[in-house]
Amino acid sequence: MEVKINREIRDYTESMFFGLSMRQFFFSVIACVVAIGIYFLFRNKVGTETISWMCVLGAAPFAALGFVNYHGMNAEQFVWVWIKSEILLPKRLLFLPENIYYEVLKIGKGRRRKEATK
Repeated sequence: MEVKINREIRDYTESMFFGLSMRQFFFSVIACVVAIGIYFLFRNKVGTETISWMCVLGAAPFAALGFVNYHGMNAEQFVWVWIKSEILLPKRLLFLPENIYYEVLKIGKGRRRKEATK
């Protein structure tokens, strides 16, 4: 009997249904419901090939929400961080070099002049 153990404990995900985590399974079901809804809504209005592409494109965002993991964040957390950084709190970062050696010399010269005038 062999037991698989992750090298990193934080990478552990519990499999609930069909080898998927609860989150992945939930969003997969939602994606299937959206695809079925699109099919029945448009089946009499457009052709088979067009409706198949519409189903795929309609279900893809919901399926991606369950499986996307970027820098340890799930999709909703990533979208919220992106909105905050790009829209709500945009900052213009400027690089201004600081020459510490020059500052030390400038301060040292000022002290020497004061000492010489005394």
